[in-house]
Amino acid sequence: MPLPQLSAPRSKSHQILSCLVTLLSVLLCTLALHTRFPGMTLMGLGPNWLLIWLVAWSLKRPVLIATIAGVAVGFLQDAVTIPSQLASLAPSLTPTHAIGMGIAGGLTAMLQKQRYMQEDFISVALIVFGMAVISETALAIQLALIVKNFATVWTLQQRVALGSAILSSLWSPVLHFPMSRYWRSLETN
Repeated sequence: MPLPQLSAPRSKSHQILSCLVTLLSVLLCTLALHTRFPGMTLMGLGPNWLLIWLVAWSLKRPVLIATIAGVAVGFLQDAVTIPSQLASLAPSLTPTHAIGMGIAGGLTAMLQKQRYMQEDFISVALIVFGMAVISETALAIQLALIVKNFATVWTLQQRVALGSAILSSLWSPVLHFPMSRYWRSLETN
């Protein structure tokens, strides 16, 4: 009987370690949103590190959990990227990343559940590309409804969505590989 008692704290410590690694990775991705190194920008845009993290994390999660995580990550991205002047002028009319990120998290989990995609670099890059377009389009729809100038918003949205999708998909292996390797090591232990 003492053996189950010995294994219980180990599994609890693995859960705590897993939560800490997950939170630390989200924090690093949040801080990386404003980091620009040579070769990381395209048309003044950078990779959406939180979206890359969300796709990598959502691949092996239930749809509801992935959607909730997407909404939470979207609000975190809002807190870091939306200027305080814009939020103070019209707090009820500020577009949010939470809707697009929630959709991206849920769709990513659905793709994996349906086994349409495998967990390799090419598949993850394609998923990140598609989810970046979806996330930026959701943000553009909100902005178009607020501003009421659809032509200007859609012209800008095409540039932003394509630039973000290209960069995020190209940089996705940098984040996906260590995260998936770590989570696989937790499964084997």
